[in-house]
Amino acid sequence: MAVPFAHSFVLGSGAVGTPGRAGSVIFVKLTTEDGVVGWGEQRALPSWSYETAETIAVVIKRHLEPVLLTLTPFDVELFHLRANALLSPSVSNGFPFARAAVDLAMHDAAGKLAGLPVHALLGGKIHDEIPLCSAIGVDRPSVIRERARQSSDYRAYKVKIAGELDADAAAITAVAEVADGKPLWLDANQSYRPTMLRRLLDAVAEVPAIHCVEQPVPSTDTLSLRRLRGMIELPIAIDEGSFTASDLARAIRLDAADLVVVKICKSGGIRNAAKTAQVAVANGLELLASGLTDCGVGFAAALHLFSLFELALPAELNGPELLSELYVDGLDITKAVARVPTGPGLGVEVNEERIRAEARDLIFS
Repeated sequence: MAVPFAHSFVLGSGAVGTPGRAGSVIFVKLTTEDGVVGWGEQRALPSWSYETAETIAVVIKRHLEPVLLTLTPFDVELFHLRANALLSPSVSNGFPFARAAVDLAMHDAAGKLAGLPVHALLGGKIHDEIPLCSAIGVDRPSVIRERARQSSDYRAYKVKIAGELDADAAAITAVAEVADGKPLWLDANQSYRPTMLRRLLDAVAEVPAIHCVEQPVPSTDTLSLRRLRGMIELPIAIDEGSFTASDLARAIRLDAADLVVVKICKSGGIRNAAKTAQVAVANGLELLASGLTDCGVGFAAALHLFSLFELALPAELNGPELLSELYVDGLDITKAVARVPTGPGLGVEVNEERIRAEARDLIFS
């Protein structure tokens, strides 16, 4: 279905959505034999990763649904094992967005069956609240400055940069002017070359509180990440270059990152994202929490996951900030701090009537 945006949000790789251009989201409803319902969700953003709304829907309907019909909601690891056999992960992760949508629904249903919140199924939370980071998209400096001012309750700012040195330097400076010393988290979305990034960082050397730069080079160019760590002093975070725990392990062996961005969507689900986080912690990398402009189901799932870990910065879970509708009840967000749900499953009530009223049909031939 098309989910409307309250604010425009543009990355280095293109627009995620604008008030006049909604984003595509797939919702999954899983019903057990006992009538217990679990909900999952995933945004399609082919400019960020290869899956489209159509491929997500087809993969779930044709390939993952038959697997689910032989399992219980507690069989998460077996689900992923069988999904891997059907949809080969090749060198990384096979159709992770489709699998993440199903994975969330399984966790939601399992928690409801057990009478426990998802974080309890994962070992138990260590945080009751998750402070949030504001997401500042690519735009004119005046617009960026105003967006940052509107986000003054947020504990940090994630600033999108797009490979245009002068424009990016102006954007970083604009946010810093109103950030009041809060951390700035730069995200290039693969838009830089190493030498150009060094020039950008030289241009903003006097800007205070820049914490790190995320995925400055193409996702396949892990060796450039390694080279950059010897060229710049700013810590480097890997995102698009690390979809799985195995991806991160390779990057660690190459000394290619200081931090890793953990996302449920690219990991293929909650448990796989936790595995990536555990590999990072075991090897001394710091964790950054992020999503992909998730609606309420995905946002709630991220709160459960990230409540288990210490994070380097406030979580960039920007759905509540950027979307005009989350399609759930039960979230508690006050002054850019989200409380981790404590009800069974994901702990939110999905507005199914609203979703069905606004959904569009996808044709399977």
